[in-house]
Amino acid sequence: MSTPAPFPSADVFAGAHVSATDYDGRPVLVEPVIQRLSGTVREAYVPPFAPQTTHGSLADLPFDNAEADPGAIVLSRRTDDDGNWEDVTAALFARQVLAVAKGLIAEGLVPGDRIAVMARTTYEWTLLDFAAWAAGLVTVPVYPTSSVFQTRWILHDSGAVALITETAAEAAAIHPELQHLPDLRHLWVIDDAHVEGLAERGAQVPDGEVGVRRGMLSPDTLATLIYTSGTTGRPKGCALSHGNFFTEVDNAIELLHPVFKAGRGADASVLLFLPMSHVFGRMVAITCVRARVRLGHAPSLKADDLLADLAAFRPTCLLTIPYLLEKLYNAARASAEAGGRLTTFDRAAATAVRYGEALEARQNGTGSGPGAALKASRSLYDPLVYRRIRAAMGGKVRCAISGGSPLGRRLAAFYSGAGIDIFEGYGLTETTAATTVTPPLKPRLGTVGWPLPGTRVRIAADGEILVAGDHVLRGYWDPQAGGVVPATQEGWLATGDIGELDDAGYLTITGRKKELLITATGKSVAPTLLENWLRQHPLISQCMLVGDGRPYISALLTLDAVGINHWRQMNGKHPVPPELLLGEPELEDILQNAVDEANILVSRPESIRRFAVLPVDFTEQAGHLTPSMKLRREKILADFADEVDGLYGG
Repeated sequence: MSTPAPFPSADVFAGAHVSATDYDGRPVLVEPVIQRLSGTVREAYVPPFAPQTTHGSLADLPFDNAEADPGAIVLSRRTDDDGNWEDVTAALFARQVLAVAKGLIAEGLVPGDRIAVMARTTYEWTLLDFAAWAAGLVTVPVYPTSSVFQTRWILHDSGAVALITETAAEAAAIHPELQHLPDLRHLWVIDDAHVEGLAERGAQVPDGEVGVRRGMLSPDTLATLIYTSGTTGRPKGCALSHGNFFTEVDNAIELLHPVFKAGRGADASVLLFLPMSHVFGRMVAITCVRARVRLGHAPSLKADDLLADLAAFRPTCLLTIPYLLEKLYNAARASAEAGGRLTTFDRAAATAVRYGEALEARQNGTGSGPGAALKASRSLYDPLVYRRIRAAMGGKVRCAISGGSPLGRRLAAFYSGAGIDIFEGYGLTETTAATTVTPPLKPRLGTVGWPLPGTRVRIAADGEILVAGDHVLRGYWDPQAGGVVPATQEGWLATGDIGELDDAGYLTITGRKKELLITATGKSVAPTLLENWLRQHPLISQCMLVGDGRPYISALLTLDAVGINHWRQMNGKHPVPPELLLGEPELEDILQNAVDEANILVSRPESIRRFAVLPVDFTEQAGHLTPSMKLRREKILADFADEVDGLYGG
């Protein structure tokens, strides 16, 4: 890896091209500074929009909010299963954080102790996060779906002294492992009112003790250990500091003004339903508290539960992943077909795509925007189609932040044309979530945007994406090495992802370095483009390309049960389990057509020659998906080795 060039000085900010300003004339979009090598863009840098935080910690945020605006509604909390929510003011949240922090102190936890939280996306998660920080502790998220072995590994490796689970069943599952966890001294359960019990036990601890512990923290203090779910191997603990989060959060607030600033003081709100154990969800929760944007938590991703929460909470912004946006689109199309409105939906979808692309062209200065006829067509379809989709999201959604994997140009254009701005981002646990993001007012559909302000993105000679900035982790947790070991080389983090920067500094992700398939003829193939395309088909749930060391590329497909049943009903057939349809000629023809359409996107050596439909879907429970819905390729290859061999005559 070459030695990085010095960071541009602050003077570059004044000289950079300003694309847009806010109401006070301050720059809100500054085009990246570009560096080329032999005519190819190799590096892009956007200056920081927010000043660097030099003192304090995340623990201060609830108390700062309570002092600045005690009556501000900063969170809303589900009070029952009937769709009722209770608003939480900044003053009330600060009191609750203080009370739980005092309880943790009363239980003997000392600054620097690690406390693990194993729960779904709930109000208590955010409360415990800030309370732990206020007590000087380090939080360690654990996915509720983790196996006992995975949980034991994280607790042992982190040296956690306490574990808080959501349910008694989760606590019972880990209880037999306590003999192997000598550091773990406390096991509390949210459902058993142990959080309230902590608040009661801390009543005798002086408030000043929390103040003293908060005063010991700085931006350089370790805030959390987040264990990467990983697609292979044992997870590693990413050591993120309070300063990492401040850099990420403060620049995101300044950049994403439609989400965190334009609606501030009005009705801006975010419903969080992605896992709090993932850095993406954690970052957005902290950002909402920092910006005083009302935050809600939805613990269930089941369609009926999530739709009910969306209807009751009515967010203005969603944090999501492409998989959910794809399924929402397919569900809306299936509903239209069942109601005899399929032609109308497809015409509306095509109109939305054209409208979104026209908006993009105007914002980038390459077109005049939607014409009169296109505007009229969109107005016609808005009450028939687009409004129904927005209503399914709660009725007030103006935008969505999408991450985890590329969304794709067509779907991004559709949602834009339907009235929902998509801010697509790219990042890792190691970069405290986003390291690039779609710039408001200047999107480039199909890309993951510009570098987050304060970030440098470089493309190495082999195509790997390298990242530098103050949001990059301190290092990886390694108790055998005495704490944290460096994760960067000469200031650069090697992401393991492959990508390209265009002439304006927009990043496109083309694949994973470790996931590149090299066929027997030596052709390197990045599988994600075709996988993402096929996954959008209503009858396909998941797709994984294979062909490493083989003569050609093939694909493993799984069926979408909802889509399959809808397809059969529309053809006058009874719903049946998808596995009973394997080998059915009509279904095989539909899937072959889908593969043929996808192959148009790539060259012949990169195209899918054969495919196999698997009898089961990929699930997290079976070990085929990570909690963030990424494919665990080695596990899938191991479990379906016979099917793969069959694609090559084995």
